[in-house]
Amino acid sequence: MPREFSRNQRLGNQVLRTLNELLRFETKDPRLQGVSLSSVELSRDLSVARVYFSMLEPDADAAPVQKGLERAAGFLRAKLGQAIKVRHVPELRFEHDDSAAEGQRISDLIDRALGPDRAG
Repeated sequence: MPREFSRNQRLGNQVLRTLNELLRFETKDPRLQGVSLSSVELSRDLSVARVYFSMLEPDADAAPVQKGLERAAGFLRAKLGQAIKVRHVPELRFEHDDSAAEGQRISDLIDRALGPDRAG
């Protein structure tokens, strides 16, 4: 009988939960306030974790947050290694997840397109 989730997905979920907790309670960098990690994609061999982050302010500049996360990557990886039991802790690579801003932009376009129909 096949498993419901692959090892890759289970480890990805565990990495995501642990990193979110570490960001909230362990980091002191002010650039990382209001940052939420939205998903983790692990490479096939589990050596690299691509971590997607979003911010409370969708229109804010992501560059300072990206730099803060890259600077904290070693610290986060070390803490992650203590929290989860794997032979090799994956390398962390951070990318901005702009899906919330893109969703808002599409919603605004739809509202603008339907505006004349609603008025008439």
